[in-house]
Amino acid sequence: MKRAILAAVVLAFGVLGAQAEPYPSRPITIIVPFAAGGPTDAIARIMNDRMRASLGQPIIIENVTGAGGSIGMIRAAQAAPDGYTISMGNTGTHVAAGVIYSLKLDLLKDFEPLALVATNPMLVVTKKGLPAKNLAELIALLKAKPGQVPTGTAGAGSGSHLAGIYFEKVSGTKLIYVPYRGVGPALQDLVSGQIDMIIDQASNSMNQIKAGTIKAHAVAAEKRLAAAPDIPTVDEAGLPGFHVSVWTAFWLPKGTPKDVIAKLSVAVKDALADATVQKRLADLGLEIPPLEQQTPEALGKYHKAEIEKWWPIIKAANIKVE
Repeated sequence: MKRAILAAVVLAFGVLGAQAEPYPSRPITIIVPFAAGGPTDAIARIMNDRMRASLGQPIIIENVTGAGGSIGMIRAAQAAPDGYTISMGNTGTHVAAGVIYSLKLDLLKDFEPLALVATNPMLVVTKKGLPAKNLAELIALLKAKPGQVPTGTAGAGSGSHLAGIYFEKVSGTKLIYVPYRGVGPALQDLVSGQIDMIIDQASNSMNQIKAGTIKAHAVAAEKRLAAAPDIPTVDEAGLPGFHVSVWTAFWLPKGTPKDVIAKLSVAVKDALADATVQKRLADLGLEIPPLEQQTPEALGKYHKAEIEKWWPIIKAANIKVE
């Protein structure tokens, strides 16, 4: 009996000691639901470098791919709500996936919002050998070959897929989609000429554009990118109104303690205020949200508004899992 009581006392003190440990006291994992080398992965790694300095602990990037990012997202939602698992998602994983996949979770109720990190204008890019010299010639080629130009996406409902659907609607063309586990691998095949086109996030394509290995025809925004001022906007290139960007944000599992969320929120804000981080994001064509939009509360409101905006559009497009 005495041994049992002693064991219980030791266990109780052990639990209390663990609870009393200051956060964070061990490495943190960021789950990226897409392949390494893609735009979401790149943003996570840029943020990682600065956040680990603020938090005083290593941060491990874990790429969990598949089903347009939904596999990684589900895994992140099911993680222990202790602040040691952060997930990075975007328009595809936290908006479109709710319509396209049977997630068995609630996108708004099963995550704690942490922070909106960046917005990423889309670019119309093609392989170098495609004969079209500009956006007008590309659209003419697509109309001449409906459903015959292989176009890479990060899976059904991903940002690249939604942008493609919207592009078809605005331009009056028809694409054939080739799904990947992320636009990182899709970009590799674009460079090698295995596919012809991607409506891609600027951060994913920028280095290859600068290297001259692919062609950029237009940026799907109202203004040109500071990182690539020679690329015309879609309005300038002859496709007015085709404005699309992908936003990227951090979430935590539901039930994560408020004080932990607050500490992580400070780390994210510190990272986004860092001059080196700002330059690295800007070089990729990314835009950082204003300070007032970097809070958990602001992300929660923005996320809800995006679902209300996009779900009717996605349902009308009748997007199916490839």
